[in-house]
Amino acid sequence: RFGPAPVQERLSCMARNNSIYVVANIGDKKPCNSSDPECPSDGHYHYNTDVVFDPQGKLVARYHKYNLFIVEGQFNYPKEPEVVTFEAPFGKFGIFTCFDILFYEPAVVLVSKMQVDTVLFPTAWMNVLPFLTAVEFHSAWAMGMRVNVLAANTHNTSMAMTGSGIYAPAGARTYSYNMKTEDGHLLIAELDAHPRLSPASPPAVSWNSYALSVERFSHNDHEFTGIIFEDPFTLTELTKPGGDLTLCQKDLCCHLSYEMAEKRDDEVYVLGAFNGLHVVEGQYYLQV
Repeated sequence: RFGPAPVQERLSCMARNNSIYVVANIGDKKPCNSSDPECPSDGHYHYNTDVVFDPQGKLVARYHKYNLFIVEGQFNYPKEPEVVTFEAPFGKFGIFTCFDILFYEPAVVLVSKMQVDTVLFPTAWMNVLPFLTAVEFHSAWAMGMRVNVLAANTHNTSMAMTGSGIYAPAGARTYSYNMKTEDGHLLIAELDAHPRLSPASPPAVSWNSYALSVERFSHNDHEFTGIIFEDPFTLTELTKPGGDLTLCQKDLCCHLSYEMAEKRDDEVYVLGAFNGLHVVEGQYYLQV
């Protein structure tokens, strides 16, 4: 049905011979008709693709990446975002790829409308300090969406691509972050199959209500603008050994209670806030 592609045959046998599910990121090409004005000159669409094989070696899911990163000029994106799920004996799974996690479709739709328990997340994630590092961001997404996230990052230290993990709504179960060698790492952890139903899962929070209920701390007189990842942040230096601060940019306000164990003379700590359209290496709105 899907053609005798050697990579699919090998993945299928790997799944069946070991009685496991296998998820992989591969390329896929689909023929298109010259009557389609968007059909490439070679008569094929090329997609960044995830495939899932079940323990019998059967292809049970296939996802074409929708939100392409700027360096993916070799790929096309599907005309509509695909929302791909499959059922396993241990929960309902959804799948998307890398840059997709920063957008509403299909990532949020999978959780809010399809009610998946666990997200499978193949990625080539470049860590960008301070707020787009793999372990921190993917764990936070699992917490915020109240699902399990299995994040498998390619490992390429020259491009700052490192950080894979198994994340639950209550926090990271296990992860690996290694900038020193190119060695891979196997991660194993036990997860609740249905995390939202688990007694260990934190209760749902209305973050809007919570944010509106927080009382503001005092403002610091020493606010200034600084550029982080090309975004103009409003910043304030933490000059005292401890305290409470509120910092706002437009209608985003951040509240910080802090205490410093020690602070060297050559160290500077700041609280920063950014609320706007990020326009470097793709466009997406951030509230940080």
